[in-house]
Amino acid sequence: MKELPVRKSIRLKGYDYSNAGYYFITVCVKDGHEMLGSIVGHDDPACRPFVGLTEYGAISDKYIKTIEPHYDGVFVDKYCIMSNHIHIILAVCGGQDGAPGSSRPTTALIPRIMAAYKKYTNKEFGFDMWQDRYYDNIILGKENYQRIWQYIDENPAKWAEDRYFVKK
Repeated sequence: MKELPVRKSIRLKGYDYSNAGYYFITVCVKDGHEMLGSIVGHDDPACRPFVGLTEYGAISDKYIKTIEPHYDGVFVDKYCIMSNHIHIILAVCGGQDGAPGSSRPTTALIPRIMAAYKKYTNKEFGFDMWQDRYYDNIILGKENYQRIWQYIDENPAKWAEDRYFVKK
């Protein structure tokens, strides 16, 4: 039997991902397929570009909106669904479900939220759409937070410059 390579963890070693704070998450569609939507209004200077969601994008949006009701003390501060990836800023403020001050502490709050998100969206899609992993950054400081917030806000307008843009 062929032995599979051991994947290197991309999580910050020793960091408790249930700590109060802000987390910048990016989850990508497998192989960069543009299945979530398309940019609308990029050719019209009078229009601010936005993403017109496909059925898959609408399902993705629906499940982002279920994060807050399912995790006490966790808030979706900002998000943007792009053609082939999603950016989310999650704020962990404390409460139940593993956040600080919980009766059930865990170091896996952010990974647990993302695993559930992928599980439920994939179930509704009827196939496994997401890359196995997602990217996370712990947002440290007001300047870093503002830079990331602005990046998410402007992402549709700057889609052609985005690292996930696939030229056709």
